[in-house]
Amino acid sequence: MRIIDIVDEIYMTNEEKALLETIDSVRPLGSFPEREQTIINNLIRKSIISKVQTQSGTIVVIRNDN
Repeated sequence: MRIIDIVDEIYMTNEEKALLETIDSVRPLGSFPEREQTIINNLIRKSIISKVQTQSGTIVVIRNDN
């Protein structure tokens, strides 16, 4: 069970919300600037985004939509 299943609403900053709207499909983590990678790591900790390593070794990020 994920935290998002338990809690009704997770607090997100305006910067996190804006970045989350730009991630509409699978994207490589390296394609984001360093500041956005830090924000993405915050969203990963909040279980809003997942980080997956592909077979080729590339790390990609995916939204956790219900």
